[in-house]
Amino acid sequence: MPTYAFNDSDAVVIIGSGAGGGTLANELCQRGLKVVLLEAGPHLTAEDFVNDDWAAYEMLSWLDRRSASGNWRIAKDFPDAPSWHCKVVGGTTTHWSGCTYRFQDHELKARSTYGDIPGASLIDWPISLSELEPYYERAEAKMGVSRTNGLPALPANNNFKVMYWGAKRLGLSKISTGNHAINAVPYDGRPASIQDGFSVSGDKHGARWSTLNVEIPRAEATGKLDLRTGARAIQILHNEAGEANGVVYVDAAGTTHKQTAKIVVLAGNCIESPRLLLNSKTGRYPNGLANGYGHVGRHYLRHIIQTVWSIFDQPVNMHRGELMGGLVADFAEHDPARGFAGGYYIELNAMGLPTTAAFMNPGWWGYDFTNVIEQYAHMAGMFMTGEDMPQPGNRVTLNESELDAFGVPIANLHYDDHPNDLLMRNHGYKTLTGIHQAAGAKRCIEAPAYPASHNLGSNRMSAKPEDGVVDRNGETHEVKNLFIVDGSAFASGGACNPTLTIVALAIRQADFIATRASA
Repeated sequence: MPTYAFNDSDAVVIIGSGAGGGTLANELCQRGLKVVLLEAGPHLTAEDFVNDDWAAYEMLSWLDRRSASGNWRIAKDFPDAPSWHCKVVGGTTTHWSGCTYRFQDHELKARSTYGDIPGASLIDWPISLSELEPYYERAEAKMGVSRTNGLPALPANNNFKVMYWGAKRLGLSKISTGNHAINAVPYDGRPASIQDGFSVSGDKHGARWSTLNVEIPRAEATGKLDLRTGARAIQILHNEAGEANGVVYVDAAGTTHKQTAKIVVLAGNCIESPRLLLNSKTGRYPNGLANGYGHVGRHYLRHIIQTVWSIFDQPVNMHRGELMGGLVADFAEHDPARGFAGGYYIELNAMGLPTTAAFMNPGWWGYDFTNVIEQYAHMAGMFMTGEDMPQPGNRVTLNESELDAFGVPIANLHYDDHPNDLLMRNHGYKTLTGIHQAAGAKRCIEAPAYPASHNLGSNRMSAKPEDGVVDRNGETHEVKNLFIVDGSAFASGGACNPTLTIVALAIRQADFIATRASA
């Protein structure tokens, strides 16, 4: 039975338990607020996880069918699953690399910095880096981010050593094992990493921060959290004044419930959050909730993420150690002399053998393919993550021709590459192959993009209602008491992995909501 009654109008209802939703739930519970946390997936534990990255993907991922359109290759290679995130308690924090980097100042002022780029719908964030910095500090302490707060860096593995020596020989200087929410030493009740290469895939050992193993247990300990698993939200409700006041969801047994609320918060990732807003249209909001200016689902971002796999004469065994424990930051700054706006980071990449074979180049087969895969032990991997340009036509919409098991139209992701994206991608490919070649690679393979994992921007934050969906506190411009606390609220993508910023914004939003509640 639920902790709070379905008609309890004092609760904050949060949809999604990942980086944003799980963190916000704990922060509000610590302040004494009632929280109902709806999670579509099951509640797994460390005992359920497996040290097998392919099986972990099947266990943790949101596998409901979607559709894709646009000129991105993903629409051809992965038309039924063009984006990736998780459907379990803890959301995608159960299956992530732990990379935790801050936005740079110029990335929060994208429109002012980059200017008027044809075809791009750039805006500045309505908050500054100086406003975010205190929350970044709180997030880093909460998550135990390496190389902050006196915590040591993760140790270097062989894959990093290849990256390091190649980058040094090219004259690059901003090289490290990076910042990660993975313990190099015991911290905050979590053990140190055992460097087994599986902390990304569920993390049986528990060295990596996630809302599953940190935020949600601490929220439960307050007695204020009502966690409901297998709870699929299908509609957000509003009262006669147009204010959000409840959620309709279907439980694991297939029973439909209506939970009333004081505040509703969306934290379902930037695919499911706009999908839910669009499916919640009423006579008052005929285009969907918070969509009076038509921005819900638009300006979808996924980062420019491209991988290079290279083969060396000597074994590398890239699967050992923390798989993404490496960073080259020399290209993160905006430098118009490179011929494109924005910057990119270079990070380590490593996958297990089955996953590498499946994703290296979908459709590749024959002798050349098997010859490469047979040299897996001699393989090293890196990838770039760069800032892509927001475009109004890149968007999440409802595919009305196909309904899911709950009667909701499936999501369609449309994405067309911007010319700036292509220029950055080509520059990154040259840098990645150059690093590996300088380290002695005998062959480099430029892999196409995989299903998007840095899903951002589809309910973006803006100073003016006519430019976006939510305000500087994450509350929708048009619907009072309706908040968003996931990557969809990003006004622009920056170049860095987004999780640290999502957590920082969740802490900041908790302060705002708690202040309103006390008033």
